[in-house]
Amino acid sequence: MKGTLYIVSTPIGNLDDITERARRVLSSVDFVVAEDTRRTRILLNALGIRKEMVSFYQPKEQERLPLVLSRLERGESAALVSDAGTPLVSDPGFLLVKEAVSRGIEVVPVPGPSAVLAALVASALPSVPFSFWGYLPKGGERIRLLESLKNRKETLVFFDSPRRIKESLKDILAVMGERNCCVAREVTKMHEEFLRGKVSEVIRLLEDRGEVKGEITLVVEGCGEGSASHHWREKALKLVDAGFSVKEAAKAVSLLFEVPKNEVYNYLVKGS
Repeated sequence: MKGTLYIVSTPIGNLDDITERARRVLSSVDFVVAEDTRRTRILLNALGIRKEMVSFYQPKEQERLPLVLSRLERGESAALVSDAGTPLVSDPGFLLVKEAVSRGIEVVPVPGPSAVLAALVASALPSVPFSFWGYLPKGGERIRLLESLKNRKETLVFFDSPRRIKESLKDILAVMGERNCCVAREVTKMHEEFLRGKVSEVIRLLEDRGEVKGEITLVVEGCGEGSASHHWREKALKLVDAGFSVKEAAKAVSLLFEVPKNEVYNYLVKGS
């Protein structure tokens, strides 16, 4: 008989978040497939578990794949874990799961902590629907991604670097306009923090404190009914339809929604 591959979620900060099922699976499998064996060893030691580990970080995925699959096909069981949270969510493991399924190896999820869901439910933004976009890229690639998402109506969730979060928020403000957001920092850890408010307000909060530290999950309001960006655009179009000139509409909307007059004017003239 072939073995079983368990996809085991592990704590993202607070060790008390480990589930009894996850603890039991980690204790019972033949070996653990870990994104970083050093990080996972700390967890296993804290749980009092001694287990053989196979390193499975992104650059080595293809190289280690045959070894893990051959052991599973021989009947051994394995637990796939990432450094923290749920494996495959911006972490290695997809190739292994896909290939295991194609070979008829049983794949069993052991759900638990997830930074994406923890940040989403505490953000005070709509949790249904939402979409997750992984780590925000740098520079021009980030601008292009935000441009492609600016008219999406669902809540948007990203991971980001503490070194880049201020620039990311400034790009969001420039590309998507003013809307609500939440910067979730160090979720479940000792210095857990949720900065909620308009994008411009959160930028000011972060600018005032200087260096930003810790792991960041960013939740951004979609361009729906609750979006400030949606509202001023809608109001501007209604004013023009009602007979106001573009200049008059731009001035009125600028005063009502605290949006730069030039931005409103350009939207009415160019549609962007």
